[in-house]
Amino acid sequence: MHLRRHKSLIGLDIGTSAIKAVELTWQGSGPVITGFGHAALPSPDATLETLQRLLREGGFHTRRVATSVSGKAVIVRYLTMMRMTPDDLRNAIHYEVDKYIPFDVEDVVMDCQPFEAGGLGDLATNEMRVLLVACKRAVIDEQLRILALAGLSPEVVDVDVFALGNAFETAVRRPAEAGARVSALVDVGASKTCVNLVRAGASLFTREIHNGGEACTNAIAVRLGLKRGEAEALKVRPGEDYERLRQAVAGAVDDLATEVRLSFEYFENQFDLGIDEVLLSGGGARLAGLDQDFSRAFQRPTLPWDPTGDLPIAAGSVDVEALREHVADMAIAVGLAARGNRSRSA
Repeated sequence: MHLRRHKSLIGLDIGTSAIKAVELTWQGSGPVITGFGHAALPSPDATLETLQRLLREGGFHTRRVATSVSGKAVIVRYLTMMRMTPDDLRNAIHYEVDKYIPFDVEDVVMDCQPFEAGGLGDLATNEMRVLLVACKRAVIDEQLRILALAGLSPEVVDVDVFALGNAFETAVRRPAEAGARVSALVDVGASKTCVNLVRAGASLFTREIHNGGEACTNAIAVRLGLKRGEAEALKVRPGEDYERLRQAVAGAVDDLATEVRLSFEYFENQFDLGIDEVLLSGGGARLAGLDQDFSRAFQRPTLPWDPTGDLPIAAGSVDVEALREHVADMAIAVGLAARGNRSRSA
């Protein structure tokens, strides 16, 4: 397989507890997974070293990457504005942005884009929906510095919650009649949880909750007197300790479920739309029984989903067994790699 003749992009998700990477290569029939890496991150100071090791071991064929930012330095706003051309919108947003972001405009990188989201309230004929995203420049600059030191060439800097939606659109093939359904994508990371409500390829609402699987790990360690590594292992494979595990994490799970449910209720009350299903991903979603807990808390179908979906895997280049072991963690990385279909050719 002559990969250089095709367009490849690595989706690189640098989290707080692990670095995840997926390489997609576009061939005639569509994207193929041609590289994969997952490496635990012992501390933020070890990011560069861990990334370099992941790149050596991941079997990647390109140094072009799409990465993402998240956290309190990132602001996402859904606006209603007068209908105008893209150029006029970019000029107008500079005069309006102070209303929507709590940072000095000179300290941020921002972008805006009109989007179609039928059913989200009534729009006048001269109005349009606009997505505004801003991030502190220092956060992006630090990310780009690390990528440069690792010998990578960044093509895209995205936002975690939107990469999550992009993975869903890329990897999941759904019947046409499912297009009207509102799906809640909930990605439970170590220190944060991304929520993206999507319908027919459009992101209707996003939120980042600063709570995640780490709270469950800490609860297990404290309640059961375990070391952190032991608590992490027990989260995924509790075996005979299942009931003890459930008791240990009950409070942490309830706290997270409450935050997610408040987001759902806000969306449903604001736009008079119901959420049809909840789809879980992220390392924290591997907690035994979490889908059942959330299903009860949200009173709607809740289940894990595979962000690699129906994507073919180049078995000669990818450790398929390792990918399957970590597949729940890979949604954001897959969504970032899928941006390669819109990036310039290698």
